[in-house]
Amino acid sequence: MLEQIRIVLVGTSHTGNIGSVARAMKTMGLSNLYLVAPKEQPDGQAYALAAGASDILAKAKIFDSLAPAIADCGLVVGSSARSRTLSWPMLEPRECGIKSVTEAKQHPVALVFGRESSGLSNEELQLCNYHVCINANPEYSSLNLAMAVQLVCYEVRMAWLAQGEQSKTEDEASYPSNAQMESFYQHLEQTLDDTGFIIKQHPGVVMTKLKRLFNRARPEEAEYNILRGILTSVQRFGSAATRLKEK
Repeated sequence: MLEQIRIVLVGTSHTGNIGSVARAMKTMGLSNLYLVAPKEQPDGQAYALAAGASDILAKAKIFDSLAPAIADCGLVVGSSARSRTLSWPMLEPRECGIKSVTEAKQHPVALVFGRESSGLSNEELQLCNYHVCINANPEYSSLNLAMAVQLVCYEVRMAWLAQGEQSKTEDEASYPSNAQMESFYQHLEQTLDDTGFIIKQHPGVVMTKLKRLFNRARPEEAEYNILRGILTSVQRFGSAATRLKEK
């Protein structure tokens, strides 16, 4: 299951932090590191601070943006503070570990960490199903990147060890991938535009709130297929009505 869980670093500024993250991952048994638009690719400093985790750095995958790095994932959790204009479903680190290990049986899972200075952008956070917040000391909540990754990876490992001691009691749900959900959102926006519910040039916050709704609801794959079918049915009805008017 741990092979199904990836750590994704977005816009990392210092290569030493990448190396420290690799070390943190390896101590907890995780090995898949994805780098999104790093300022610099892993160098000698990164390998020095990896301290024996050079194999993780050597096979790290690099992407220009977040979307393709998580396209095949059924669960995406982004690190975030709670103070956001538009709140998102939140997880504690322990909940994040349990959910990650549970869902790794069905599909890849991404745990996403943002820039050292500014974290993840709102657009990047909207690609996530959940946000995870580390409840540090409010008077001094300064965690460096590797510390944050280490803490979440520890919770993943604890959940993995605990689950190894339990027998599987029920079938796990199957969820659509992140790429499938992005395709659904495009389909939804096009349908709402066709029906006049939103104006294409000025969609406002409607789509953002709908994304928040569906990310919170997390439709299973069967439900996802029903939703796509509904949208297709609405579009066909609209096309038929248009043809009747033309006659």
